[in-house]
Amino acid sequence: MTGTSVDSSGEGKRPAGPARQRHLSDFTALTRQVQEAGYMRRNYGYYWAKLIGVTLMGLVLALAFILLGDTWWQMVTAVVLALLMTQIAFLGHDAAHRQIFVSPKWNEWVSLIVVNLFAGMGLGWWNAKHSKHHAAPNKIGTDPDIAPGVLAFTPEAAEARTNRVTRWLATKQGYFFFPLLLLEGVNLHVQGIKRVLGKGRIKRRWVELSFIAVRLVSYVVLVFLVLSPGKGAAFIGVQLAVFGLYMGISFAPNHIGMPIAPREAGIDFLRRQVLMSRNITGGRWVDTFMGGLNFQVEHHLFPSMSRPNLRKVAPLVRQHCDQLGVKYTETAFGQSLRDVTAYINRVGRGGVDTWACPLASTHRV
Repeated sequence: MTGTSVDSSGEGKRPAGPARQRHLSDFTALTRQVQEAGYMRRNYGYYWAKLIGVTLMGLVLALAFILLGDTWWQMVTAVVLALLMTQIAFLGHDAAHRQIFVSPKWNEWVSLIVVNLFAGMGLGWWNAKHSKHHAAPNKIGTDPDIAPGVLAFTPEAAEARTNRVTRWLATKQGYFFFPLLLLEGVNLHVQGIKRVLGKGRIKRRWVELSFIAVRLVSYVVLVFLVLSPGKGAAFIGVQLAVFGLYMGISFAPNHIGMPIAPREAGIDFLRRQVLMSRNITGGRWVDTFMGGLNFQVEHHLFPSMSRPNLRKVAPLVRQHCDQLGVKYTETAFGQSLRDVTAYINRVGRGGVDTWACPLASTHRV
């Protein structure tokens, strides 16, 4: 790369001199347009309707569960509960990003109630992981979402597998991805509990622990008071499996299959967020289904922007990127899932270039 220098923070190389100033002004100009258009204003009516709506739906569903009684038809209730829990998680995501209220405390407490008490997950774990992801999406060694694990999301992770069996499994990992998402619901709960019980510093630890305990204990007790042991276990299993799958297919298309930046790369904010993100096309039903995550480019550029404004600001962002020659990626939901599968398989076979075009060509100055 030419025209780069070491950033004083030690993060890596960034465009130097006039190039860096030009890149900074690119985002400054976009921010000015967004603020002048009023897209950073909060949408209180929208969010109050959502918060009250999911609370009432939860109460109605609990009543329906009790009245329906000990029957296998409760598996349908489990699916509906999983869908509701995912929508609740989306609201927790918005509150954690301070999209709902101007007041940081209001956002914090709503996120605690929604994530910990309503969904039974850990806010502290989610915030720590998600903040690192937003700071450097798809950057090796920085973004925890592409860290080595059960699946290899980077060539580096795939090459590190020396065992013959795990190496072979990596070549087929795209086919395991969606079945593994059925376990993601369990993983999200376990990781949150591990974090809140761990020794690391966590804000409002006892609030989180109390909310999670109340949610999980009351949930399990209610299930087994109404259902027989076999049906109760099946109910919880179905609910967690559908929840994990729904969460996974909502978050996976956002970045998987987009360019991966090496550890030493330094990219200006606008290009870092746009080039590594993928939008999902579709109408407002897609906005609801994906909790606004379908506008991933806009969300990464303006994390505190209220969800309803993401659709409004998208044409402005797309036009700005076109003028700069920065690739703005958007695709249909079904195609995005096919792209995710193909990419994960390709990584496992060793067929991915980390510093892939258009990232390399766009970054050169």
